[in-house]
Formats: sequence, C-alpha cells, structure tokens
Amino acid sequence: MSATIPAATEQITYPDLYARWERGNWRATEIDFGQDRIDWHERMTPQQRKGALWIFSLFFHGEDTVADTLGPYVDAAPLEEQKEFITTQQVDETRHTVFFKRFFEEVVGVGDGTVGGTLKATLPELTWGHRQTFGHLEQMAERLRRNPHDKHLLARAVTLYHIMIEGGLAQSGQHILETKLEELDLLPGFREGMRNVALDEQRHIAFGVRLLADLYREDPAGIQEAIVEEFRETLPKTTCVAEIPGWDETYTTSLGYTLEELYEEGARAQEARLRAIGLQLEEIPRFPLPIDLPPRERGVRGITLMKSGYLGPRHNYRGPDEVSTEILFDQLRRTANTAAVRPGTTVQWDFTDHEPWHLVIADGATRAERGAAPNPTLRLETSFADWVDVAAGRAEPARLILRRRLRPRGDLRVLVKLPRLFG
Repeated sequence: MSATIPAATEQITYPDLYARWERGNWRATEIDFGQDRIDWHERMTPQQRKGALWIFSLFFHGEDTVADTLGPYVDAAPLEEQKEFITTQQVDETRHTVFFKRFFEEVVGVGDGTVGGTLKATLPELTWGHRQTFGHLEQMAERLRRNPHDKHLLARAVTLYHIMIEGGLAQSGQHILETKLEELDLLPGFREGMRNVALDEQRHIAFGVRLLADLYREDPAGIQEAIVEEFRETLPKTTCVAEIPGWDETYTTSLGYTLEELYEEGARAQEARLRAIGLQLEEIPRFPLPIDLPPRERGVRGITLMKSGYLGPRHNYRGPDEVSTEILFDQLRRTANTAAVRPGTTVQWDFTDHEPWHLVIADGATRAERGAAPNPTLRLETSFADWVDVAAGRAEPARLILRRRLRPRGDLRVLVKLPRLFG
C-alpha cells in the first residue's frame, strides 16, 4: 500500500504554521463586551439566551479540557518543529478558555470570577455526548503520556483531537454561530472573539492534517487503520455532543440555524480533512462514515439515531422507530467484516416484540433485509430494546446470553465470530 499526499497538504509547513501563530496573536482580555451586555439583557429573547448559554457552555468546557490535555502531545511529537507548534496551540486553547470565561462572567453574569467557578456554574448545560467525548480525550492524553513513542497511538490521538473535535465539532459550530449572530446583529464582542478562535483552530487543524499525512506517508496501512479505528470508537460519542435539551428546537432556531445545518457542516469538514491527509475513503473497507452519501444525509442519519435513542444515552429510546431501524441495519451491512465468516452466512434477529430482520454476509454484496430468511445460519432471539442497547454499546451480548435475554440458535461457531464480524 502506497500513500499519495495531496499537493495542498504538502505546502503546509511547521515553520509557517508557527509564523502564522506569531502574526495572529490576539488578546482575550481586551475584547469589549459592552454592547454584548446590552444585547444579552435587553435585545435577546429568552429562547435566544437559553440556546446561546447551552452551546457557548459546550465550547467553554471543551476549550478548557483541550488546554489541559495537550502536554502529552508535545512529548509524543516526533520532530522539534512539531513540538514547538503544539506549545503554541496550548497557549491558544488557554486564551480561548479565558475568552469564554470573561463572556460568561461579564455578559451573562454567571460564575464566581474564577475559571473553575464559571465551569461549575455552566456544568448543567453539558450533554452526555460532550462528557463522553472529552472524557475520552482525557483518557487518550493519559495513554499518550505513558506511550509517547507509539506512532499509531499518536495518529489516533491527533485524529481525535484535530480531526474529530476541532475539525468536525468545533469549526462547524464556530462558523455557524459567527454567521448567524452577524445576521441577527447580536453580540459583536463575542463575534470578534469567535472569529479569532476560528482562525486559531484553522492553524491547529492544518497542523493535525500535516502531521497525520507525514505519519501516513511513513506507514500507510498502519496509520490508516489507526485513523479508522479511532473513528469507529469515537463517532458514537461525538455524534451525541449536540443533543438539544428536551429536543426543544428553539435552542437552535432562535439563533437562526438548525441541528441539521450544524451536522452537515461537520460532516463536510471531517471528510475534507480526511481526504487532505491522503486517505482514499471510498477504498477503505468498513469505513464507519457512509461516505457515498451526501454530508447532509450523513448528518441527518446521526441526528435520527440520536433522537430515537438508537445511539447515545438510553433516555431517548421510546421503542422501535422505522427509519432508525433501517439506518441501524444499513450501518451493520456497511461495517460488517466479511472476512470474519463464510460467504453466504445469514444472521437473523428474531425479535420478541418486533418484526424480524436478517443480514446476509457476502463479500461486496452484504445486504440487510426485513423479515425472516429461508435458512438462517444463526438466529438471535431477543427483545428489540435489548438489541438496540447492544448496538449502542449500552449492553454486552455475553451478559444478555447469561441472563437468557439473548438466545442464540443455529451455528454457534458464527456466534463466537460476531465480535469480529461487527467490530
């Protein structure tokens, strides 16, 4: 396997990224929030304040966490020029934290004047997905601290930090917020700071893309697998970061955007970064993103699974949802490891409270279909809710088997291979 790095990525250099940091320095302590205070208390509606408090809190806690987790990345970077740039990124993330803390204290009026107090005051705004994603980032940093010379682990860490969090979550939100607040003519100080934050993030993302491209050139197969594995593990968490409280759409629509727009932007940005590394996404078996679908549709699929409780925390689950079920089994079809079982192997789910589904595994032609198969190789009898919990990572199949809530029938050799088949 060979690697071809796009020409635009080749033009990114670490010394230039450092020079851009020097030229782009700004002062979070000098942004004028005078008009922002007037807008917040006199011009914004209660719905707008509610939505802004929620999404600004997600950013604030995210910035604070990433600032705290960059140290191991410095030690793990192979080149001195890379280490030098990462230290500038840590300064940037700290400055972003100060910016958000100032906004919350001076405009919203929350916190006790300290970063810790303001974080505590805004903690209730965090979502399950946010806690899971940034908790995973903290764990990744600790793993990297213990294994600074593991380049595959470094690739996973940079994928998580620079591609998924900064390149997928942060930049999409920054762009939409800056654009919509400008259209509403609200919070000019916040918009100024957000523009500066976004410029910093662009440098960070460019650095992550170049570092991953360099690692990919050295070890195409190994680094590609590391990147893909990180997406497989983390995508269910990052998809749920923007779970709107109570699914009250005014959290977003009051500020002029929809969750679908936000997720579409994120899907488009992530794909662009992965291609900039040099990955040929269409040629990667079992790639966790349905890359053949448009970014809008990919985003809508994630939102649909989250809303129905097929992804993320169980509190959203209200029973079988037809659209979500089709997406779930289509995703199983797409990500099934066909090398794990013999071609033609058929796994059937006999749900005790829902119609059956089955999956026929064939290299290049795996298909998922409603109803019963003529002669399934393996049958899994369970409740639909239990299987959704398994698919969402909320339940372990082995425990369900021990409790007789999952009853396998047929070729039990296939049962043993299910973890490899579905990852």
